[in-house]
Amino acid sequence: MDVFINQYDWIRRTRELLFRYCETMSQADYVKELESFGGDSIRNLHVHVADCYRVWLGSRALGRSLPKITADSANTVEEMRDIFRKTDDLLHEFLEEFKGKWDHTMHISFGEDDSAEISALWLYTHTVTHEFHHKGQIVKIGRQLGYIPPDTDLIEP
Repeated sequence: MDVFINQYDWIRRTRELLFRYCETMSQADYVKELESFGGDSIRNLHVHVADCYRVWLGSRALGRSLPKITADSANTVEEMRDIFRKTDDLLHEFLEEFKGKWDHTMHISFGEDDSAEISALWLYTHTVTHEFHHKGQIVKIGRQLGYIPPDTDLIEP
């Protein structure tokens, strides 16, 4: 059994539940930017999560040159699903590349004067916990807009 693949499958199923919740919203509410969330919308948070996977795993870990994912990349939940299908492919490529080498570190630059040695395990952990952090914000925004969310805790198999 590959623990990380199984774990990510749970994450994907939980994300799908969140997408179904977002489909109960009007398209206008999905993209509505709320001042109480620093001008973010549910769509913008989804984009931010997908872009985090792209930057940390695709660009920094795998060294791939990938286009930035921007808010205008998707206006509907279905378009966001398409973005996350590509994100899933990227994550599986990352898992295959670093399988059995989770302590492998890479030098990551954060600008001219800041860098760190970061392990593959840290990168994986950072990206998936980051997604769950923003999942909570998405649910909170949905509540503020009047939509009652389902239980979005990690879905069991």
